[in-house]
Amino acid sequence: MTDLLLLPGDGIGPEVIAEVRKVAAVLAPDLALDERPFGGKSYDLHGEPLTAETLEAAKSAKAVLMGAVGGPKWTGVARDKRPEAGLLGLRAGMNVFANLRPALCFQPLADASSLKREVVEGLDFMIVRELTGGIYFGEPRFIETLPSGGKRAVDTQVYTTAEIERVARVAFELARGRRNKVHSAEKSNVMDSGLLWREVVTDLHKREYSDVQLEHILADNAAMQIVKNPKQFDVMVTDNLFGDILSDAAAQLTGSLGMLPSAALGEPGAPGLYEPIHGSAPDIAGKGVANPMAAILSFEMALRWSLSRSDLADRLFAAVDKALASGARTPDLGGALTTAQMGDAVVTALQA
Repeated sequence: MTDLLLLPGDGIGPEVIAEVRKVAAVLAPDLALDERPFGGKSYDLHGEPLTAETLEAAKSAKAVLMGAVGGPKWTGVARDKRPEAGLLGLRAGMNVFANLRPALCFQPLADASSLKREVVEGLDFMIVRELTGGIYFGEPRFIETLPSGGKRAVDTQVYTTAEIERVARVAFELARGRRNKVHSAEKSNVMDSGLLWREVVTDLHKREYSDVQLEHILADNAAMQIVKNPKQFDVMVTDNLFGDILSDAAAQLTGSLGMLPSAALGEPGAPGLYEPIHGSAPDIAGKGVANPMAAILSFEMALRWSLSRSDLADRLFAAVDKALASGARTPDLGGALTTAQMGDAVVTALQA
C-alpha cells in the first residue's frame, strides 16, 4: 500500500516536491512513495487534468501530497479540462471537506512579515475552510449572452445543514486541543447561506460543544481583524470562498506564502490531501528560487494527521525552525538560497 502519493503538478510544484522527497529520504526512508502526473502535466499527457487511475491511487493511499497546478499555458483550455478542475475533482473525489490552514509565525521570521513584530510574534491560529461545497461547486453556474448583446454570469452559493455541521465539528474538536476558542465567519447580514451557517454552528455548539468559546464574526470584519489583531484568533471556521480569501490574507502575516502548508481531511481513517497554499508561480518556475518550506511543512502535517508518525512530524517541525534560525532564506524571505539549498538546510538540521 502506498503511504504517500506525490502529485507534483505544474509550475514550481515539481521543484518543491523534489525537496519533500529529499527530506523524506532522510527522515522516513521506510515510507512507500508513489508519484503521478497531475493538473496541466496530466492534461498534456492524457487529455485530462485528473485521470481515473490517479484518483483511484489517491483514494487508496494513506495520504496525498500535491505541489501546485495551473499556469498561462492552459488558459485557453475548456474549463472542465483546466488544471484547476483537476484539483477540484481530486478534493471532491477524496471527499476531503475540511481544509486546515495554519497561520503560524516562526520566531526567526517575526521581522519578515509586513506587519510589526509585536503584532505577529507568537502568532498561531488555524483556519478551517469548508472545501467541497459553497460557490465553487454550487449549481447553476453559467455565462449567457443577453438579448442586449451583453453577458450575464451566474455562480451559486449552496450549503446544507450536514455540510456546515461536519466542518464546524472539526473546528470545535481542534479548538479543544488548542486554546478552546472558535470564531465562525460568514456574511449572515446579507446572505441566506450565511444565516444558515450561523444557525447550524450555533445549534451544534449548544448541543455538543458548550465548553468551547464561540464567537460569530462577519467575514469582512474577520479580514480586518486578521491584519489588526491576529493573535486574538485560535480556530476560525468558514466557508469555501471566504476560507480561500482569509487564509491567503493570514499567510502574509507569516512572512511569505512560501511558508504556509495545508491539510484537507475527510472522515476519520480516510486519506488526507496535503498541499502548500501557494500557487504554481509560473513567473519563477524553473528558476530554482521557490521556497519549498510550505511543501515540506505540508509533509509534516501528513505525518501528523494521516500517517500516524507524530514523532517524525515533531522532528521535522523542529528542523524547519532550526534551519530558519540559522539564517536559511529563499528570495521571498529576503535571502538568496535556491530551492535545493533551502531543502538542504532542513536536511542538515535533521542530521545535526
